[in-house]
Amino acid sequence: MKQKKEWAEEARERWGDTDAYRESARRTKGYSADDAARIKAELETIESDFAAAMAKGVPADDPLAKAIAERARLHIDRWYYPCAPQMHVGLAQMYVGDPRFRAHYDDRAEGLAEYVKAAIEANAGA
Repeated sequence: MKQKKEWAEEARERWGDTDAYRESARRTKGYSADDAARIKAELETIESDFAAAMAKGVPADDPLAKAIAERARLHIDRWYYPCAPQMHVGLAQMYVGDPRFRAHYDDRAEGLAEYVKAAIEANAGA
């Protein structure tokens, strides 16, 4: 639990003065345990779909991978804050640049962080 508190404090320090952070805080404050479980399950499905596509050799710029990336973007947009495609690209850069995010993805499948980043970039037309 301490780690979660540390991450929350880090997020507040880094992004607390942004509209996205304020909107995320506003939305998540009202979520029930059922909402949290649904959000977690949706994200698990998205991440599993990314890993499955990568394992099948689907290129990151294939329509299937881009569709998964769009689902990931819309997940953030629906549950946390408005997430335009270019904002999603910025998040994807963090997924590979921050060792904690990279480990989150790469612990599921080696190279998944880079694959997710590439799919998000392809989806955004970056």
